[in-house]
Amino acid sequence: MPLGRFFRFVVQRSSAMAWFMLCIGVLSGLLSAGVLALINYLLHHPSDHSLLFVLAFIGLVAGKILANLGSHILLVRFSQDTILDLSLSLCAKIVRAPLLRSERRGTTHILVTLTDDVSWVTWAIQCFPQFLMSAALLFGCGVFLAWLSWSVFLGVLGITVVSVLGHQWLHSNVRSIIAASREARAELFQRFRALTDGLKELLMHRARRQEFVEGEVRGAAELYRKTNLEATRIQALLGAWNQVSLYSLIGFLIFLFPSVGLISSEALTGYIVAMIYMMGPISEIISIVPTLERGQVALENIERLGVSLDSGPDDGQTKDSVDPELAITPIVQWTDVMFSYKEDKGEESLFALGPISLELCPGELVFVIGGNGSGKSTLVKVLSGLYEPLRGDVRLAGTMITNENREWYREHFSVIFSDFYLFKKLLGHSDSQVDRLAPKYLRLLHLDQKVTVRDRIFSTLDLSQGQRKRLALLTAYLEDRSIYVFDEWAADQDPQYKEIFYKTLLPDLRLRGKTVIVITHDDRYFHLGNQVIKLEDGKVVEHMRTDGGKIRSHG
Repeated sequence: MPLGRFFRFVVQRSSAMAWFMLCIGVLSGLLSAGVLALINYLLHHPSDHSLLFVLAFIGLVAGKILANLGSHILLVRFSQDTILDLSLSLCAKIVRAPLLRSERRGTTHILVTLTDDVSWVTWAIQCFPQFLMSAALLFGCGVFLAWLSWSVFLGVLGITVVSVLGHQWLHSNVRSIIAASREARAELFQRFRALTDGLKELLMHRARRQEFVEGEVRGAAELYRKTNLEATRIQALLGAWNQVSLYSLIGFLIFLFPSVGLISSEALTGYIVAMIYMMGPISEIISIVPTLERGQVALENIERLGVSLDSGPDDGQTKDSVDPELAITPIVQWTDVMFSYKEDKGEESLFALGPISLELCPGELVFVIGGNGSGKSTLVKVLSGLYEPLRGDVRLAGTMITNENREWYREHFSVIFSDFYLFKKLLGHSDSQVDRLAPKYLRLLHLDQKVTVRDRIFSTLDLSQGQRKRLALLTAYLEDRSIYVFDEWAADQDPQYKEIFYKTLLPDLRLRGKTVIVITHDDRYFHLGNQVIKLEDGKVVEHMRTDGGKIRSHG
């Protein structure tokens, strides 16, 4: 049930708030029962309108209004705080989880969880206080009805049980339909992302865009529409069933119970007044339940994403940098390192990297070459600590790398990926550092006439791909880490700046004692490096070292 699910969720967040909900709900229900009892008494004793009854009526109504108002304000604030914490904790888990785990979850599903699912939980939690108030009011009315006549109350309870069973029978398919609707929404979201990412390609080909809109987008939208309509149809039937049950109950009260002498005229009036009074909260519950159902499905998706991304190790590590005394030893050492994309131990992998053994020393320039699909980008992700090796040893300045210190290991790398993302703001740097160094690096990268930096924010990102890569290099310079990795960085540069990259920027990094790894196809610059590693199908098929500009086979 949505009530139990959300109440457990609230208890996990704050047991004090959960008890407050219960107490305020019971109080509201008792006050509602008191208002009903007082109205019923005054209807049958019109001459007894003393000041005491007036004050009692004002007190009961004022107490009920204040209880509802106070609880609503506090619970809405609690819901907003909860959603803030939920969103931040999800984002924190995403940025800390192993990259491969996030990739397997899929970008689209993560985005739908962060947007749609979090929004549905927000709406559900905001509706939850009203749901509790309405349920408490119905409870209070039930107490009042039982006080009027136990025999009639038991009859009403029996009819209610039949109504609830019918409701549950209709309700049994709602959860699965809502879940299907959410999956359809994810598919539609994926099509929308393809629309924005591939807009240029769609504009260039009429048949492609027609099939995309009429086939891909329409198919996903129709599925989303179908599941929503089905969920709405069942929820409408539930609402109609509840209305039929309510009016059937009133019909029994008016026509059946008096004819068999089960209820007096005074009790009958009280029952009719109570039933009319209960129609408001019943309608509230009927309208809120679909939102709670969607919120429950969303909450399960959020929890499932959080569990799947939980990585375990904390961000804090014990080491900050390589011991200067170890600078003459290999800064990175691989021994028979292997990696594959298989998810389960018994599953056959479509691609495997390794085994690879290598040594990378301070001041070295290493070129990694190979055709498309040879494993170069996978090597970058394993080398930089984004992927955990399946087998083999990885050491940094003699320290064995495990899950416990992998975060520390990553902090020694500055990587510009082939599919890099450029943030508008220079995050993670101090204002003084950026103000002091950014102008210098912009001049070095020939961007000072196009981009300025103010308050750590780039004035524009509307640049060519090659210029955007230079801005990414600026962020790498600011990081000033021990190891630099460039994945096809020079591919989008003009010949003039490509020459500057290989013959000025890379040698400068080497002179500063940096280890530099370059993924490239520019073979005319290989003589500038210390090592050349060639990959094919994830295996090292050639590993050479340079000696005074002359390349010779190694191993």
